[in-house]
Amino acid sequence: MTIRVLIADDQALFREALTTLLEVQPGIEAIGEAGDGEEAVRRSGQLRPDVVLMDLRMPVLDGIAATARLRAEQPDVQVLALTTFDDDEDVFAALRAGAVGYLLKDVSSARLVEAIVAAARGESVLQPSVAAKVVARVARMPQETPPPEHPLTEREVDVVRLLGEGRSNREIAGALFLAEGTVKNLVTSVLSKLEVRDRTQAALRARDFGIL
Repeated sequence: MTIRVLIADDQALFREALTTLLEVQPGIEAIGEAGDGEEAVRRSGQLRPDVVLMDLRMPVLDGIAATARLRAEQPDVQVLALTTFDDDEDVFAALRAGAVGYLLKDVSSARLVEAIVAAARGESVLQPSVAAKVVARVARMPQETPPPEHPLTEREVDVVRLLGEGRSNREIAGALFLAEGTVKNLVTSVLSKLEVRDRTQAALRARDFGIL
């Protein structure tokens, strides 16, 4: 199935560059552009993309407000924040609004494509620096009771710790000297055992078990 992508950014040159990049990627189609958040919501309603690449700081309606509207009005559309800034306020506002992932614009083209594919599946994708912020904030929350015993194997613990750093399956495979398919199976097992639906929730749940 081809993943249909809408690009929302107030810089025309950046939108054009992304469109050109995605046009040569198998299984991904750039179906439209929007120059502000209001247009992004409207165009998404017309075009029904699978994923919206959403800049956060745009005129008329910013990306965070646009993300919240999209998640409320078009819940089947996944929003992947793609922005220049990774300050705490933007990161947590975007995630609270319903963004499934958060990447910076200096991300490599290969990582961006991986993130789009993952987002289309509803998986969380975070820039490593962003993942670290999320885990750090949760780690600062008081834990009143000792962590329960976790159900993960030693190898699955290795995987979830790297998930907490925002690593992709490919990066985890390289770090642990495993095949990427093996890592994919391990991630699936981790999500199942921790009873969560995405990688971010897995990292947060791992903290509850005292793994992170």
